[in-house]
Amino acid sequence: MRNAVAAVALAVVLVGCSSGTQSGAPGSSSSGATPTGTTAPGSSGTPGSSGANPTAPAQPPVSISEEKPVVPPNVTPVPKDKVDTTSLSDTYRDEAYVFGDGRDVEVFGVGGGCKEARAEVSGQSADLVQITLVTITKQPPGTMCSQEVRQVPLTVRLDAPLGNRRLVLEAREETG
Repeated sequence: MRNAVAAVALAVVLVGCSSGTQSGAPGSSSSGATPTGTTAPGSSGTPGSSGANPTAPAQPPVSISEEKPVVPPNVTPVPKDKVDTTSLSDTYRDEAYVFGDGRDVEVFGVGGGCKEARAEVSGQSADLVQITLVTITKQPPGTMCSQEVRQVPLTVRLDAPLGNRRLVLEAREETG
């Protein structure tokens, strides 16, 4: 009987963890994500690569190791004076990266436990690109979720290269 209780407890923990996120292979979501937004790993859907589908963002090239980003040589950090994070809490990273043909932008959302992360391009103009970092809490009834929070790399694809445009990052929370 004790083994059965332990197995059920482990299953509850694994269910809570399985909806969390980790860097690597982002998927897309049918819950409002557009071709210009991605959902963090752990959600349903299959990612597209910029070569296979020109409107789908490429996989995030920057990863986080011991809370520091690991930036490959073909990735360019967006200058700090071009990234506006004034509306974000300290939970979010204040950095962004451009790669590929300049239309793929990587930012960092917040996920873990029963939280998934998604990034959406919420506005584009000649001077400004607005990206919304969405945190979706999905806690199935009767389950417990860990309270871990971790940085999740997310990539969006812009209509045109970022260039010298200013990047404004905002956050929104949803329940799903």
